[in-house]
Amino acid sequence: MVRTVGTTARGLRAPIVKKGDDIVNIVVDSVLKSMDAEKYQLHDKDIIGITESLVARAQGNYASVHNIATDINNKFQGDIALIFPILSRNRFLSILKGIALSGKKVFLFLNYPSDELGNHLMDIDVMDEKGINPYTDTLTEAEYRKLFGEYVSHPFTGIDYVHLYKNLFTPGKVEIYFTNDPKVALRYSQECLVGNVHERKRTKKILLKHGAKKVLSLDDLLTESIDGSGYNPEYGLLGSNLANDTEIKLFPRNCQETVLEIQRLLKLKTGKNIEVLVYGDGAFKDPVGKIWELADPVVSPGFTAGLAGTPNEIKLKYLADNELNNLNRNEMTEAMAKKIKEKSSHQADKHESLGTTPRQITDLVGSLCDLTSGSGDKGTPIVLIQGYFDNYISE
Repeated sequence: MVRTVGTTARGLRAPIVKKGDDIVNIVVDSVLKSMDAEKYQLHDKDIIGITESLVARAQGNYASVHNIATDINNKFQGDIALIFPILSRNRFLSILKGIALSGKKVFLFLNYPSDELGNHLMDIDVMDEKGINPYTDTLTEAEYRKLFGEYVSHPFTGIDYVHLYKNLFTPGKVEIYFTNDPKVALRYSQECLVGNVHERKRTKKILLKHGAKKVLSLDDLLTESIDGSGYNPEYGLLGSNLANDTEIKLFPRNCQETVLEIQRLLKLKTGKNIEVLVYGDGAFKDPVGKIWELADPVVSPGFTAGLAGTPNEIKLKYLADNELNNLNRNEMTEAMAKKIKEKSSHQADKHESLGTTPRQITDLVGSLCDLTSGSGDKGTPIVLIQGYFDNYISE
């Protein structure tokens, strides 16, 4: 029978995971249970994705706002210039609570018209009408309010992030400025904490080049345990999420060991070579709120070798519209099959691959996993993807 289905993604239900649980066996047992209940089989090159929160929870990788305050005081001597943090209750509010608890004065510098993920602090059309140049102009909080009044930063939550962030500090302990030039911060403090995620290395480089005495970023905090807390030696506070009013869940540690062990155990129990990744945020942009959803430092902090690299694909539509345009349907199908077989042994011709997606496989697969599992009450933190590496001629 001719195959009629290509790639499929299944969200697999799993038990509630707690600190100390054996995440490897939980994942493997959940997959095997699902196979038995739903009557499907695994195949070589199938993919299992596990959400990062499941791994971090099993590790007990949590820290308190007091742990953050302690680390801030350990690493900074005087006032802090906090530069370009994202606008997020889930991702940054608790971190800022910890910074405020340190008792240090903070000069807070916010990107405008939006942070690096697209959370807006002002209407860009109004910004243009007011003659504000985002490349050169710096605004005080008073100037910002005079120009834009009470501005709801997030269209879905109705939050004014300037108010929200300011109210975490005791009066006189924070000053807020709006700029896209990190060098402005050096007028206020030579000790800098870089708050952005994907542009952090560039921001740090600029500050150091222009004479900052100390420059750290969020991945330099909580890199080791503070008073028994969780930690992440590679990402620090990057990738952390709100857990409760006083705690955050950190990005998981040792993900590479976890995926390799899951792969090994699945091979032992099923005989199949399964690819495995831990995934966080998908790398996609919300078309309504204009927010890039990738607040994690990477889509996947751990993955097996078969998920490295980028896809090698050809564009069937391109072939149908150009080189194979004059063939009948059967001839075209045969010619396409030949092209696919030929490209398997070498990189696809640049014209034939034009319009395909030259991104990392882990970013593509991780985004698919994130959209499949969701972030609410679906209860499917494990995702099985089948047929991802197949093509038009796979049987």
